[in-house]
Amino acid sequence: MNPPPAEQAAGLDGSNGNGIEVTIDKNVSTGTDGGGSNSNSSPLCDRRIIIAVVSLVVVGIAGGIAVALTKPSGTSNTARPATAASGGGVMGIMGATDDDFWQSDGMADESLEELQQQPYPTRRPSSSPHQSDAAAEAKPPTKQSVLDFLFQLNSEANEEAQQQQQTQKITLDNPNILFLPVDDLNTWLSYTGKNPQSKTPNFDRLAAMGLAFTNAHAASTICNPSRAATWSGIRPSTSGCYDNKDEPWTRFIAEGLNLNAHFKDNGWYAAARGKTYHSSKSGLHKADEKKTVYPSEWHEYPKSEKKPDPVPNHLAGFTQPFENARNYKDDHDPDWHTASYCIDQIRKFEERDGPTFLACGLIKPHLPFAVPQKYYDMYPTWEIELPPSPEDDLDDVPTMGWDMARPDKEDKNVTRLGRRRDAVQGYLASIRYADMNLGRILDAYEALPQSERDNTIVALFSDHGFHLGEKNGNQDPLHFPTSGLCHPLIHLGEKRHYKKGTLWEEASEVPFIWVVPGVTSPGSVCRRAVDLMSIYPTLCDLAGLDVPSHVEGANIRRLLENPDATWDGKAVSTMGYENHAVIDERYRYIRYQDGSEELYDHSKDPYEHTNRADWGGRYNTIKEELSAWLPKNGMRKWEKDQTCTDSYYADNDAFVKRCEDGSFVGRDPSDSCNFVDCHER
Repeated sequence: MNPPPAEQAAGLDGSNGNGIEVTIDKNVSTGTDGGGSNSNSSPLCDRRIIIAVVSLVVVGIAGGIAVALTKPSGTSNTARPATAASGGGVMGIMGATDDDFWQSDGMADESLEELQQQPYPTRRPSSSPHQSDAAAEAKPPTKQSVLDFLFQLNSEANEEAQQQQQTQKITLDNPNILFLPVDDLNTWLSYTGKNPQSKTPNFDRLAAMGLAFTNAHAASTICNPSRAATWSGIRPSTSGCYDNKDEPWTRFIAEGLNLNAHFKDNGWYAAARGKTYHSSKSGLHKADEKKTVYPSEWHEYPKSEKKPDPVPNHLAGFTQPFENARNYKDDHDPDWHTASYCIDQIRKFEERDGPTFLACGLIKPHLPFAVPQKYYDMYPTWEIELPPSPEDDLDDVPTMGWDMARPDKEDKNVTRLGRRRDAVQGYLASIRYADMNLGRILDAYEALPQSERDNTIVALFSDHGFHLGEKNGNQDPLHFPTSGLCHPLIHLGEKRHYKKGTLWEEASEVPFIWVVPGVTSPGSVCRRAVDLMSIYPTLCDLAGLDVPSHVEGANIRRLLENPDATWDGKAVSTMGYENHAVIDERYRYIRYQDGSEELYDHSKDPYEHTNRADWGGRYNTIKEELSAWLPKNGMRKWEKDQTCTDSYYADNDAFVKRCEDGSFVGRDPSDSCNFVDCHER
């Protein structure tokens, strides 16, 4: 879309295209104490407790005086309800009320001349745009007082404690690792405030135990490349694994490079069940044939429980009803049995001589949305609110962006069959089912002896996000250019994007929660931009292991210790060869293979309705800064060389095989499968 007038803030006019008023406040503002926790008492700790107690008493007295002095005559004493921006930490995020549901930030776009004069701000404002003037004016007297002195002492104590903590690097003693990958889960979790319809008490429970990132992104926006990258520490642009069709992932990632293999080689007992890698539900069963896991990298990995009979249709709950919902039970789904296995393994933490690396791969909310009826009943269709989806949302998106978002047959049917609300209902119900199984796992974790919990790291994440119709377009196909890839773009009337596989926020943003004893503070929140490539090096650091040389991610330990720590890193997400998004705390910059671009300002446009890539001025500087983070010299997508074995692949005339050290072997194409040398890329 073109730059909108001031009264249409970033194109957010409050309409979802169906005449229904739907808004959201994605600019969730949070506060945090910025430090880790330490259960050991100290004189400094005692001093802070005394100061805090005295401060609370005096604050109550002084606050009452201040309000009495500043409240206009006739003003009500009724307190304003807490909002998402009014509290700190996870509970502050959860404070969003129904009145804030689907609410935009209400800020108007400034002119280009004004933009050019402004500094480069952060992505999400730290204060609420909805704060009333009366609340802002109701301040204590400015005269220096005992209250000011106490606040000063408390601040000094906090600063001293943080400095003391930073000088003491905590190393856990061969900690257990509870690794929780979830499939197709976006950030519609109640602790985020992104969609207040969603009720997820156990995701909230885990977030309250540790630190939740609110600006975390997958390395890729579809399963296979995202999981291959997360487990191996090798970006898709380095491995060449870009698509779900690039199966098995073992074609691209050499044996022994993965995170679980590294921990296993260093003495951890490695066990897993469910979906960890792509298509890995069979575990070690026929692993040599399926090649979806390396048997040498696990001690045990049992096959997932057989699916129920009859097996739900893949599109159940999405483009068609799940007819068997009333007869479907919790234990009919494979995730129930994955959780049961992991519960048994958690109970063995204390029995084993050494530490355990346990991966519990939950498949829901991945399609089909086949869950018991009780979860559907939590979200009646007549109460479902839809995400905003302006009809002209794709007008300013480049051709390759259109091509990437092109709905397949079932996506088009969501609108054609009138199932937009049903699709949202099915997704929310599936999230709630995943939440139930997570709760079972957390019950087992919390039942561990305290000494065992104090030496167990928990890391939960999703492999990518999920669209529920956010991107919309109404374009005449006769006047829209072809993609230049393999087919013309055909969009017949109103289309919205569902599922994944784009470089927009809904596809890349993921839940990302860490619980690290002695490092993370309960209920803390970090808004820094990170991606899942950080998991491998961070876990190594926390466990006292060296980080292998092939690992490309950034270590986020300092953010776990202090969520407000200085951070100049960016998140990078990839979807196919030379298609990348770079995300910081305010902007998302997308560059496609053909050089076309998108740029979104989340402080004014949280749903990415207005592409600012061609606005010029200060935005050119922003694009230049973010483009420096784009992966360089991306690996071409390999095609299988039919004259050779499965280990050999061709890119035109250059034939290669991946070596264990991450380098590649080239061969003379005229000399059938005769390798001539190894070389670094």
